[in-house]
Amino acid sequence: MRINFRSAAVVLMSCLATAGPVAGQTLAGEIDKLSAAVQPELIAWRRHLHQNPELSNRETETAKFIVERLRAFGLEPQTGVAKTGVVAVLKGGRPGPVVALRADMDALPVHEGVDLPFASKATAEYEGNKVGVMHACGHDTHVAILLATARVLTQFKDRIPGTVKFIFQPAEEGAPLDEGMAGAELMIKEGVMQSPKVDATFGLHVFANVPTGTITYRSGPFMAAADQFEILVTGKQTHGSAPWRGVDPIVVASQIVSSLQTIVSRSVDITRLPAIVSVGQFQSGVRNNIIPETARLVGTIRTFDDDVQNDIHARVKRIAEGIASGAGAKVEVKIHRTYPVTSNDPKLTAQMLPTLERVAPGKVKESELITGAEDFTFYQRQAPGLFVFLGITPPEQVGKAPANHSPLFFVDEAALPTGVRALANLAIDYLSSGAAKTDATKAGR
Repeated sequence: MRINFRSAAVVLMSCLATAGPVAGQTLAGEIDKLSAAVQPELIAWRRHLHQNPELSNRETETAKFIVERLRAFGLEPQTGVAKTGVVAVLKGGRPGPVVALRADMDALPVHEGVDLPFASKATAEYEGNKVGVMHACGHDTHVAILLATARVLTQFKDRIPGTVKFIFQPAEEGAPLDEGMAGAELMIKEGVMQSPKVDATFGLHVFANVPTGTITYRSGPFMAAADQFEILVTGKQTHGSAPWRGVDPIVVASQIVSSLQTIVSRSVDITRLPAIVSVGQFQSGVRNNIIPETARLVGTIRTFDDDVQNDIHARVKRIAEGIASGAGAKVEVKIHRTYPVTSNDPKLTAQMLPTLERVAPGKVKESELITGAEDFTFYQRQAPGLFVFLGITPPEQVGKAPANHSPLFFVDEAALPTGVRALANLAIDYLSSGAAKTDATKAGR
């Protein structure tokens, strides 16, 4: 009998290539079962974390809470990563790729206004002021979801074809500038995406005014790069009754504010991707009849493209310097880059979309561009990444609910099990697909 080995190898590779999703689906039922079983702990963990929030780079008690639970799951977490971060590695019983799942841990300097039995009463010092502290962006839910995901996956680790890295990250909201590099950027510098090297990374964020349990995504650019600029104008102080004897920094700064608005309206191709330049602070003077010596502007730049980002930075500097020079003033422009564009890998997004649709049938929606920013982008620049939003607002309140960062931010906890199932299934389906490709490659040889 004559055998066409080439044809046989093609058939074998085809079968193995589809084995990944099938293998993942065989565990999907088990993930659902285990996710339901861990739900009481998931809610309890979230409420504890909500009641005990900590600011960026101060998440010491949060880290201890995470470590205790990871050890109870049989994991050996690494602590003190990027100051207060925690990382744990789950090595599956079968060879395969490495996938990272990330949750951020920090809270905001916001006084909670929601009437809950587990509302935060915490206070802390922030920029020299005593402030309330609240998980007003939902990072308490992210930690609880990732803990529950770790609990689920460890219960069938012998059948996992690869490795899962759980990343609990501090300072996503940004540490004070005098503390230097922080959050995801510092975690990467300290090797969180290596040893073992991560092949793909997944993250989610709860989002207000998206219906409870709905998952939104976008392929390619998703969330904006966020930069902060500061412009210090120095003129010449004089009495308000004799402005010709000085150089008025308020007038100069006002002209700069107006001219900055022309960057987006006249210099950016907004038919391709939008951009934003906003001045949020204008500080100058102490008295009605004294023209001061200085004026200070502080603002934000939001972009979805690296080239546009660099071009706007140059224009801000050029406009400020040109106007100041023409008025006889001096100017200093500082632009602090915070987070680059959060951009989902198109190939990975297409690959994992069926997984999301299986987790939340009929509730997976493509998102518009989001001008908020996220430091998950730093992980995406090390390995292909997918970042999604999880809706946490009851349908009847969509469009009316307070947004993330509000003192009245509210989470419908019914959404949280969907988050656990999403992360667990994304990890298993990706690993199963990667293991199948490896097997197919070997078979082809």
